[in-house]
Amino acid sequence: MTLVILAAGMGSRYGGLKQLDPITKAGEFIIDFSVYDAIRAGFDKVVFIIKKENYELFRETVGSRVEPYIKTEYAFQQIDNIPEGFSVPEGRIKPWGTAHALLCAKDEIGEDNFAVINADDFYGRDTFCRLTAHFADNTDKKSFCMVGYVLKNTLTENGTVSRGVCTLDANGKLVEINERTKIRVAGSDAEYFDGDEWIHISGDSVVSMNCWGLTPEIFPYLEAKMKEFMADNSGDALKKEIYLPMVVDAMMKEGMCDVRVYTTSSQWYGVTYPDDKPMVVESINRLIDNGEYKSGLWSK
Repeated sequence: MTLVILAAGMGSRYGGLKQLDPITKAGEFIIDFSVYDAIRAGFDKVVFIIKKENYELFRETVGSRVEPYIKTEYAFQQIDNIPEGFSVPEGRIKPWGTAHALLCAKDEIGEDNFAVINADDFYGRDTFCRLTAHFADNTDKKSFCMVGYVLKNTLTENGTVSRGVCTLDANGKLVEINERTKIRVAGSDAEYFDGDEWIHISGDSVVSMNCWGLTPEIFPYLEAKMKEFMADNSGDALKKEIYLPMVVDAMMKEGMCDVRVYTTSSQWYGVTYPDDKPMVVESINRLIDNGEYKSGLWSK
């Protein structure tokens, strides 16, 4: 099974290439822990989606560490990699979003079932075990899955975050996912900004952390949605993006897939903002001290 890691974003709110910011004394990044946990869960291939200009730096750091342990490939999210007949608007420098990033890795993924995660989120071993278990138990190529997190376990005190808020049916299947781009802590719960007001949302809500278990069935649909997106003249042509959760949600609502949600109570760690880093460093080093990870993940 293949692990696809979305690592092309530069982290504008963070102020730098946060995927390559060490968080342990041994110099590992958050992304190292994701690959390490995936290998322990049974993944045998990883595809990093990066910007082409970051390739040398990325391979010298992350790549050189993981390549001895897992088959490793690289895909490039390039702004001009768009459907035939369309052009990049003048002045556009921003990537087209996570759905476009995944489409850029289609050839590297091939015919494998695969998981998709963010490079700058720490998911924990349980997440990867749930992903491999899903595909061990499901052979239907239209059966996708998602690992959902409890909202209050995914927030930062240092600003707002974007989360896909999920609605599930009685059988744990995804019914709907609503992307909320500005969510913040509000006491023991949370609130999101919608238009001109802050709206309360339960801290126990299940949210997407962009952790998906998918099959190649998604690619024809994704290609069609990318063309629709490029043809749509609404929105800011220099900033609008097409997000993977939106594509999965649309595919599901058209009856072309179903999405089983596996809810985890694991604590999310991530560096959305620079002030998040000390907490992440402390939390992950505590896991090392407790024996969940060894000191120096890739040491012999």
